[in-house]
Amino acid sequence: MHSKRFLALPLTVLAAVACLTTTAAASAAPAPAAAAARPSALPPGYQLVTLPNANVPNFQRRTLYCPGGKKVLGGGAEARGNGAILVGSFPTDDGRGWIGIGRQDGYNDVGISVFAICAD
Repeated sequence: MHSKRFLALPLTVLAAVACLTTTAAASAAPAPAAAAARPSALPPGYQLVTLPNANVPNFQRRTLYCPGGKKVLGGGAEARGNGAILVGSFPTDDGRGWIGIGRQDGYNDVGISVFAICAD
């Protein structure tokens, strides 16, 4: 029983020293200068486009397209209502818009809003 206590103390000390060494090395490392100096720029032609909430039959797609020749970079959708569930949120096949699909338990329709992040 005594041998376990004597072994535990050196292992605890070694673990503490390892933590201190790792912490000191991590805090001594300088931050990359390029990342600190780089401004966060938006892509050319950036535009957030929204399709306001509207009630549609359950599982009916609501599709939002980017204006002009812009392409979708990302997007999302929201299902609104009591027991509303967002079933799908994904880009159109041609990459020019975003689709939202939802359903609402106990109702024949659901409120769906769609959002797209567009750029040139």
